[in-house]
Amino acid sequence: MKLTVVGGGSTYTPELIDGFARLRDTLPIEELVLVDPATDRLDLVGGLARRIFTRQQHPGRITTTTDLDAGVDGADAVLLQLRVGGQAAREQDETWPLECGCVGQETTGAGGLAKALRTVPVVLDIADRVRRANPHAWIIDFTNPVGIVTRALLQAGHKAVGLCNVAIGFQRKFAGLLGVAPADVHLDHVGLNHLTWETGVRLGGPEGEDVLPKLLSDHGEQIATDLHLPRTLLNRLNAIPSYYLRYYYAHDEVVRELRTKPSRAAEVAAMERELLQMYGDPALDEKPALLAKRGGAYYSEAAVDLAAALLGGSGSPYQVVNTLNRGTLPFLPDDAVIEVQSAVGRTGATPLPAAQPDPLFAGLIANVTAYEHLALEAALHGGRDRVFRALLAHPLIGQYDHADALTDRLIAHNREHLTWA
Repeated sequence: MKLTVVGGGSTYTPELIDGFARLRDTLPIEELVLVDPATDRLDLVGGLARRIFTRQQHPGRITTTTDLDAGVDGADAVLLQLRVGGQAAREQDETWPLECGCVGQETTGAGGLAKALRTVPVVLDIADRVRRANPHAWIIDFTNPVGIVTRALLQAGHKAVGLCNVAIGFQRKFAGLLGVAPADVHLDHVGLNHLTWETGVRLGGPEGEDVLPKLLSDHGEQIATDLHLPRTLLNRLNAIPSYYLRYYYAHDEVVRELRTKPSRAAEVAAMERELLQMYGDPALDEKPALLAKRGGAYYSEAAVDLAAALLGGSGSPYQVVNTLNRGTLPFLPDDAVIEVQSAVGRTGATPLPAAQPDPLFAGLIANVTAYEHLALEAALHGGRDRVFRALLAHPLIGQYDHADALTDRLIAHNREHLTWA
């Protein structure tokens, strides 16, 4: 089995390598290719990746290349984890929206739209080249904003599934609180990427006992603290929201906080410099503890599980992924991309039947789905008016004067990445 990671020079990659090494029985990789245009980072990450495989006695071969076409040639699956514009672009995404009193964040709001506009054309070009190299290859998208990027891939006819680590993070957390194995925890996870709620937590499978009330009763304070939301809100929702919902439920509070502290991009950039220095140490042969602060917890486990299921291995039959709605949520178009529990196998991901979400959640899901449709139109076809319409549709913006001002700032800060600007 050959697997290729596009964006293999990312500081995330050793987390992925560690998972591939530990879980080699689930996903028996014979060849792993790391592709990245940044040769300096690629050399450092590739060297550590080989040492991790050697330490854990993984028999697979790891190669690195800057040549995308060579890297994806013959690959059974290609994992996308790229960041167009790097941390410098992310720094902008997190700062200029604040000038208009809106949340500055890299995956939602105006910053998220900027990232989508930079990313979608690049990802579609990569996907076309993957299809030419091997039309049967699966594309696993971990590149944000995952929902919009995955919708672009599927709309273009690619074999693609989107992946996020929010669900597996909740699964692991809840398992620890309940004192059970993670595999025994099945989430009633519903919504869009970075806009989801856990409306049930079941033991043993989709039809298992729902222990969400027990979780909220026994551990609600701890869960709420981790989410930076009040415990009373969780009780009133009767659900556990993704931490990304804080941008919606406490927007003004978050804006005040973001204006008084360094951006997350600045923190990550400093962390990356330190990590890359560590990766260059020839004695290092395991992922460093600092990597846990970089983000992406359990990313490797989720990626291994998904790839194994898609390629006919021993991956879990039910996984939370981003895939086509296909009537699962009847208030959305069939071609919307939703993030829900799905049956995953060689033919792809099929959403499991789901209880219809509370109108409180459904209304926001429908609103953001409309925004994502407009965002994809802007990413595919360009134009100031399309950018404005997407921003106006986003519930974190919604006012025409904000949308106008943000449109100008978005284009100004991203002109080098926008062929139409």
